[in-house]
Amino acid sequence: METRTLGSGTSSLEVSAIGLGCMGMSQGYGPNPGTRQEMIAVLRGAVDRGITLFDTAEVYGPFVNEELVGEALAPVRDQVVIATKFGFKIDEEGRSIGTDSRPEHIRQVADAALRRLGTDVIDLFYQHRVDPEVPIEDVAGTVAELIEAGKVRRFGLSEAGADTIRRAHAVQPVTALQSEYSLWTRDPEPEILPTLKELGIGFVPFSPLGRGFLTGALETTLADDDMRAGMPRFSEENRQANLAFVELLGEVATRKGCTTAQVALAWLLAQQPWIVPIPGTRRLGRLEENIAAAAVDLTAEDLAEIAAGAERIQVSGERYGEAMLRMTGL
Repeated sequence: METRTLGSGTSSLEVSAIGLGCMGMSQGYGPNPGTRQEMIAVLRGAVDRGITLFDTAEVYGPFVNEELVGEALAPVRDQVVIATKFGFKIDEEGRSIGTDSRPEHIRQVADAALRRLGTDVIDLFYQHRVDPEVPIEDVAGTVAELIEAGKVRRFGLSEAGADTIRRAHAVQPVTALQSEYSLWTRDPEPEILPTLKELGIGFVPFSPLGRGFLTGALETTLADDDMRAGMPRFSEENRQANLAFVELLGEVATRKGCTTAQVALAWLLAQQPWIVPIPGTRRLGRLEENIAAAAVDLTAEDLAEIAAGAERIQVSGERYGEAMLRMTGL
């Protein structure tokens, strides 16, 4: 597995070119088909296959995903980079009820995450969503204190705008921004990617396979407890309209002798050398498929074909419904 560098200078972080998003092992995409031991086997299998970046958060579960990741990676802790996140208010029933990035809350989350992960340092600590009630300078300053205390190594942001990124970076260098980015979610391109390039900040796209849609293998019917069932983009009408993206990627995949998912990931990797996607999976077979995307060589002609094809397609449906927008603060 080739490596890439997130961030620059003393805040840089070398990781595998493709990481692993761990949320789906605990929540989000319907009934979990695997046992805890099977999920641990996938996580350790990822390490064996060269993945070094593992992404979790307190809100996944909540809490249980950090515990799972911590247990699985404990025997190889010195070989991996663990990223987790703060920034949500979680009620007694485990529901996210808004953002909370008050300095005292950040410190509490950091200590709790360290316990759940079973480690003495968090490699990359993201603000999960920007809190409009707390100046980003205060957030960055608090993380800087955690870095000084040895509890955190690097600072990250998620779904932040360009001005917020600049203000945070001026207080504590930002190693990486994590936001949704794929062929059908290209919002970061006009302003965010140029800002990251200018400041020397890495980019970690979550949902790089469009929450599974861009694989072309998404189930026809989504379970009621599958978070995608409540997303406008995944309504039956919108899914049918958006199949044009899958067909575009599939045409290139057929010619390259690889899968549609691999082309989708290779396209992301080709955008910038400091982009590290984190596709999630609960199966070793899919994990191996995703890893192999790093070896798919898209030529300038391939990329031009994808760009021209995507230009002709109008994405149908918003990313999030109103309820999720209120919950996440987006």
